[in-house]
Amino acid sequence: MVDSTSPVTPPVSHSNSSRNRSWWGWGTADKALPDTECTALGGLVPGSAATPLPVPDISALELPKVRIEPPSALAPLMSAAPRDRASHTYGKAYRDVVRALNGDLSAAPDQVAHPRTEQDVIDVLDWAADADVAVVPYGAGSSVVGGVEYRADRHRGVVSLDLSSLGRVLEIDPVSRAARIQAGALGPDLEAQLRPHGLTLRHFPQSFEFSTLGGWLATRAGGHYATLYTHIDDLVESLRVVTPVGVNESLRLPGSGAGPSPDRMFLGSEGTLGVITEAWMRLQDRPRHKTSATVPFSDVHAAMNAVRAIAQSGLHPANCRLLDPGEATLAGVARDGESVLVLGVESAHSPVGERLAELVTLARDHGGSPAPAATDAEDSAAGTWRSAFLRMPYLRDALARMSVITETFETACTWDRAPGLYESVRRDLGDVVREVTGAAGTINCRFTHVYPDGPAPYFTVIAPGRRGEEVAMWDEIKSAAMRILTDHGATVTHHHAVGRDHRPGYDRQRPEPFAHALRAVKQSLDPAGILNPGVLFDPAVAG
Repeated sequence: MVDSTSPVTPPVSHSNSSRNRSWWGWGTADKALPDTECTALGGLVPGSAATPLPVPDISALELPKVRIEPPSALAPLMSAAPRDRASHTYGKAYRDVVRALNGDLSAAPDQVAHPRTEQDVIDVLDWAADADVAVVPYGAGSSVVGGVEYRADRHRGVVSLDLSSLGRVLEIDPVSRAARIQAGALGPDLEAQLRPHGLTLRHFPQSFEFSTLGGWLATRAGGHYATLYTHIDDLVESLRVVTPVGVNESLRLPGSGAGPSPDRMFLGSEGTLGVITEAWMRLQDRPRHKTSATVPFSDVHAAMNAVRAIAQSGLHPANCRLLDPGEATLAGVARDGESVLVLGVESAHSPVGERLAELVTLARDHGGSPAPAATDAEDSAAGTWRSAFLRMPYLRDALARMSVITETFETACTWDRAPGLYESVRRDLGDVVREVTGAAGTINCRFTHVYPDGPAPYFTVIAPGRRGEEVAMWDEIKSAAMRILTDHGATVTHHHAVGRDHRPGYDRQRPEPFAHALRAVKQSLDPAGILNPGVLFDPAVAG
């Protein structure tokens, strides 16, 4: 029997709302780099623009005419205010930021809906299906793959369905160690409601502050932790999803062999099959013991072998991030030409020093030169890396303002293919970058997650762009990257989802019988074709 007598924390205000979310770029406006710092940063990339693109004033933006008006019963939930429409037009990919900076908001939704209850979600979908209005579910807008942008032209209008008002932890089961949580809960607010109970979801993607539980589930997000429970999939006990034909709620179970999983059908569906409104999520006790270490390597391939040994050791470090020489230099944690392995161990129950020592020994056995362990992560090289990691999206925006092309893409492959993939991306994509931009550019890599059978490499591309041509240049580089990944048998995305930007690669990756079945599911659950058209498959072939 579920013990739900544990009091649940009252709803909290969104942790970032008072700090003025940026409508055009990452995070909050107060953390964006000022013009002088943008110029200085651009100066580090030869060939960048001389001055930063200005940030447009919303009051001066030309938004498309509103084409639809909601019925009176839904009007209190809807907004056509310029800031609402502008901030819900795009996600936060490079091409999104550049278009917003250029004042191109041609894809702006007609209305932004703010449902307060699940019934509001049902009512919006019912109206939209009858009125031929597309509905794009929206968590907090941190998509970097075009997941929240309407790019079709076959509907009378578009509504962005912002679920941020559904942000409560509704129920906690301390016996089973699980919680029922609304999909609109932002990462910090979710954790704030669990903290008084000594519990944590322990899912911390880089977008943690600016993303929601529903967004994590809909995109199969990967968290910060490098081993064991890496994806949000691992933490799901049950989902509740509103579809245009009814509400789908799965049974709470620790595991089941009863046919295909109803939850798996919606995990990663990116709002194209239904709107996730609630989930029962598996929780963990909050960790009390933590320690970390960094291990430099003179040879990146020796470092890869060390990471493989660690991933196959069963020691399950919380952090096992390998930074290649370029990435380590960019993060400020390496000497000349070194790769750096960042290790971290934590536990809610017992000291972790011995486990870290075993991991460090494995790294040393493969040619690493361990730095001293640090009990205070903020005073260590690992802490330096973490600060750079969280700051990086703001630096990306600053570079975008200087017309510097910055692209990141992540993948996963088996260990036998990893060295070849790493070299091929650096060589072959490097040739494409040189051809597109006229400059050598920089291509760095880090391993963000590691499994016994393979790593998840995450690549960063930096090169000067030509003002006014940034999006087209980015598109060419992106397409080439997906082709290279496919050629090497690697996935087109490990944790950023498919959206619209990864569609060409996803179309090549998925088996055709599965694609046929997925289209049939779409037709069954969304017969009017209103939910996030263009994600996973083209609207024209949904049926």
